[in-house]
Amino acid sequence: MLKDALDLGAAARSRPLAGLEGLAPGARVVVAMSGGVDSSAVAALVKSAGFEAVGITLQLYDHGAAIGRKGSCCAGQDIHDARRVAESLDMPHYVLDYENRFRAEVITPFAESYAAGETPVPCVLCNQRIKFADLLHTARDLGAAALATGHYVRRHEGAGGPELWRGAEVERDQSYFLFATRPAELDFLRFPLGGMPKTETRALARRLGLGVAEKADSQDICFVPDGRYADVVARLQPQAAQAGDIVDLAGRVLGRHQGIGRYTIGQRKGLGLGAEVADGEPVYVVRLEPATARVVVGPRQALATLVLHLRQVNWLGDGPLRPGRTGLMVKVRSTRPPAAATLAVADDGAVSVVLDEPEMGVAPGQACVFYQGERVLGGGWIDRTGALLEAL
Repeated sequence: MLKDALDLGAAARSRPLAGLEGLAPGARVVVAMSGGVDSSAVAALVKSAGFEAVGITLQLYDHGAAIGRKGSCCAGQDIHDARRVAESLDMPHYVLDYENRFRAEVITPFAESYAAGETPVPCVLCNQRIKFADLLHTARDLGAAALATGHYVRRHEGAGGPELWRGAEVERDQSYFLFATRPAELDFLRFPLGGMPKTETRALARRLGLGVAEKADSQDICFVPDGRYADVVARLQPQAAQAGDIVDLAGRVLGRHQGIGRYTIGQRKGLGLGAEVADGEPVYVVRLEPATARVVVGPRQALATLVLHLRQVNWLGDGPLRPGRTGLMVKVRSTRPPAAATLAVADDGAVSVVLDEPEMGVAPGQACVFYQGERVLGGGWIDRTGALLEAL
């Protein structure tokens, strides 16, 4: 019956193992099930392809209780939905308590980053430290041949081993959040949805009668129930809620704020200064100074950034990352298209990126991800921005 339900026509039959290549028939595959439509569809695809599918859901926060916000990930309702899907597919399903790990590896660094005047990307940390580390090890311990997830990225076998590619549907591509994936992890991972559009994923879930077919997509910051991230930061890092001055680029005091944890680089609204100040120009947050508790504002042109200095760079290209300069494309936000840039590696291993055209409002703590066409070459965390001459 399941096989009949998954018969999506000639196109689907021509690539029944898309995203699951390289696995022995009947191999055990662990599916990371969040309770959403994407991971549920992956479970169905793995099962229908004849593999031994095992579902695992991670309880990440709030002790598994529902927090009452649509799109939250791995809270009480999500666990219930994942369990129902696994039952309908006749596959085993386990819930693992990773709450302490998630707090230590994702939530706490998230708050620390804001307190340091940065703009963090917690989804990258979750993939890097929880899903593709702890969960991957658990899958190996269970004797699985692979860990399958619902990410919209593609995995290709290249001459030097597995390569990470962007998702086929540009609007759904999630490669920005996976730049920290290591080659050894990529060897074990599978992404069955990477080559299909979201509409096809939902069509599959509807055809199967899965109760999550129309479920809303999860939100980026799953552990912030009401979207007020600053409250989380203030609770975990009280110094980030310390009041201080809002100053212009010359240091002139324009007003007061209630904590740098409430501001991000490029922010214009919510400054309490009115739409225009000083010379009648709109102002934006251009710098955060935790040591002095100052929020520095300035005109839009002050947000222009050409050079990014990176830390904790993960390289997924062919061979080691050597000193020199390489032309490539980069993304500094998940929602932005790749932009032309030059990757500069110094003799001491320091890595910087020089953009061909300035990006506005780039903040420390964000990720800078490298691309060569559709392929992901890795990326790093933005440590600071600098003057153009620093990278020449």
